[in-house]
Amino acid sequence: MNAHVNENARTLELATPKILAKSGGGIGWITFNQPEKRNAISMQMWAGMQAAAEAFGRDGDVRVVVLSGAGGKAFASGADISEFETARNSAEAEEKFHAFADNARNALRAMGKPIIAMIQGYCIGGGCSTALLADLRIATPESKFGVPAAKLGVAYALDGLQRLVALVGPSVAKEIMFTGRQFSAAEALAAGLINRIVEPAALEQTVTELAQTIARNAPLSIFSSRESIDMLAGDPSRWDKARIESLYARCFDSEDYREGRTAFMEKRPPVFKGR
Repeated sequence: MNAHVNENARTLELATPKILAKSGGGIGWITFNQPEKRNAISMQMWAGMQAAAEAFGRDGDVRVVVLSGAGGKAFASGADISEFETARNSAEAEEKFHAFADNARNALRAMGKPIIAMIQGYCIGGGCSTALLADLRIATPESKFGVPAAKLGVAYALDGLQRLVALVGPSVAKEIMFTGRQFSAAEALAAGLINRIVEPAALEQTVTELAQTIARNAPLSIFSSRESIDMLAGDPSRWDKARIESLYARCFDSEDYREGRTAFMEKRPPVFKGR
């Protein structure tokens, strides 16, 4: 997994082997590891993702996190249907299951670090909603995207819909949700659902280089931009201009800003510390 992680990469020991987590070179990697089921996500996997995200959130050496799927056939193909008859057979059971997914997604958001989804193959249902949590999505030509809620008689959570509408607009979001069909990578790119399409052989290198570029930049600046852009893309009634102004001021008072100015004058690459 992840040939471009440096040789000093650290592996996280998680309770499930179906989530893999490594970090090195400023990048954390979280990988869905159930390729025999196209990386369908079980409750155990949600819990593993939460643990990995919480660990990376505490790790100051991790500047960027990449989400991916093992096996080359799927990023994640949705929920593990083998659990439907036991873990999701009623509204009460669904609420418990949904809590596992919510805890994992909340942990990803709480990291406060840029997330890149490296997508190869199917990105469906819960896999698609997880990819929507990422700040950037890089896919391959054969990737497929969809939310089959209308074909299963279930509803999509409001926060996931908000992110979908922010990316593709209400008209395309309605087509995705009303039809339940799978969209091609070309359609996803045209709609703004993904950032770019890369051939499979170049995918990992492209994502690694993108992550390395982000990791070299000033963390406080990126955090401020990320928070501001997400706020602008969300509900205007929930905007917190005072918070954005404080993040703006923090950048100009930071050691990183002084380092950026000094490095520019000395004609050398800056070394940012995130403070």
